Amino acid sequence: MKKANSYNLAKDHFRSSANLEGADEVRRFTIQRGTGLSSPLTTSSMSQMKSAEELANYLTHFRADNIVHDSEFIRKCIVPDSGRWTVLGQSFGGFCAVTYLSFAPEGLKQVLLTGGIPPIKSGCTAESVYRACFEQIVHQNEKYYKRFPQDIEHVRDVVNYLAESEGGGVILPSGGILTPRGLQLLGLTALGSSTGFERLHYMFERAWDPVFLPGAKRKLSYYFLNAYETWMGMDANPLYALLHEAIYCQGASSRWSAHRVRTEYESKFDAIKAAKEGRPVLFTGEMIFPWMFDEMHALRPFKDAAELLALKEDWPPLYDIASLNNNTVPVAAAVYYEDLYVNFKLAMETASQIAGIRLWITNEYMHSGLRDGGGAVLEHLLGMLNGKRPLF
Repeated sequence: MKKANSYNLAKDHFRSSANLEGADEVRRFTIQRGTGLSSPLTTSSMSQMKSAEELANYLTHFRADNIVHDSEFIRKCIVPDSGRWTVLGQSFGGFCAVTYLSFAPEGLKQVLLTGGIPPIKSGCTAESVYRACFEQIVHQNEKYYKRFPQDIEHVRDVVNYLAESEGGGVILPSGGILTPRGLQLLGLTALGSSTGFERLHYMFERAWDPVFLPGAKRKLSYYFLNAYETWMGMDANPLYALLHEAIYCQGASSRWSAHRVRTEYESKFDAIKAAKEGRPVLFTGEMIFPWMFDEMHALRPFKDAAELLALKEDWPPLYDIASLNNNTVPVAAAVYYEDLYVNFKLAMETASQIAGIRLWITNEYMHSGLRDGGGAVLEHLLGMLNGKRPLF
C-alpha cells in the first residue's frame, strides 16, 4: 500500500472507531468533536451546562459541518506541510466525508467511504431513512430467528415478564427501567453487525437467575440486566442519543422522526401484543425514541435538551449538491447491500449525484465490514482508486 497522509473520519455513528489492522503504511489522524479525547461530551461533563437551552445550543456545533472545519484547521494549521490528504469515512464518518467534498474539496486528495453514503436532500431525511430501513429491520429479525429459532420463545418469555412486572418493567443496575420496548432496542447493534446475532443469543441464554429453592420466584439475572446496559452504552455515549436524528437535518426539524415512523409499523413492532399472540417479538434498528430519555438513567438529565434539538428547524446545510455534481476528487465507496443502518437504495441515489464516484457493492460484509476486514476493505478501495482493480 502506498504511503499517504490520512485523516480518519471513521467514527461509527458516534459509537466506536474502526479497526484498521493491516493498514500499517497509512498515517492516521482521528478526531471528532465530543468523543475520545476531544473534550468528550459525557453524562458528567455535560452537567456543567446551566440549562437545557444552553446545552442544546452547545450541541448544535457537533455535527458534520464543524467536524470538517476541525479537519481543515488541523490540515492547515497543525500539519501545514501535509498538503491535501486522503480521508476515510466509516458510517457517520462517511456522512462527514461527503460534507467535506461539498464544502472543502480543495483539502482532499482521495476519499474512501465504507458504509457511509448519506441521503443529501434538503429538509430532514431521517424520516425517509427510517421508513426505508424498516423493511431491512424486519428481514434481519427473520434471519436472526431462523438462526436461533429457540430464541422466539426466550424473547417472548422475557417480554411477558417485563410487561407483568410492577410499573411495566424491571429496575436496571443504574436505576433506569427495562421495559418491553426498551428490550427491543438491542436490535440497534445485534441486527447490524457480523457477530451481533450470536452475542444476542448468548445474552438471552443467561437471562434468568437459577431457581435453587422450590417455589422461589423467577427473576431476570443481574448478568442480563448489566449486559443490556453495557451493550446500549448510553452512559458513555449520550451524544449518540442526543444528536442521532440531527445529523440528517438541513433547514428542518426531526420532530422525533423514528417515533413517528414507528407508529406506522406498530402492528408488527408492538412487543407486548406479539408476545401475547405467540408471534416473534421484533427488535428495532438504529433509532432513538423520546421515551428513552425517561427509561434510561444516563439520558434522563438531557430530556429537555433532546426535546429542543428535536424541534430545532434552522439547522445549517450539510451538503452542496451542485458541488458534488461537479466533484473532481477521486472517491471510492464500499456499499453493503444488506446494511441495516445505511439504506442501499438511498445510498445509490446519493452516489448518482457524486461525480466520478466508484462503487464496490457487496454482501460479503455487514455495516461492520471495516472492523471485520479492515485491511482487505482498504486494499480493495485503494485499488479501485489507484487503477489496480477494474471499475466494473
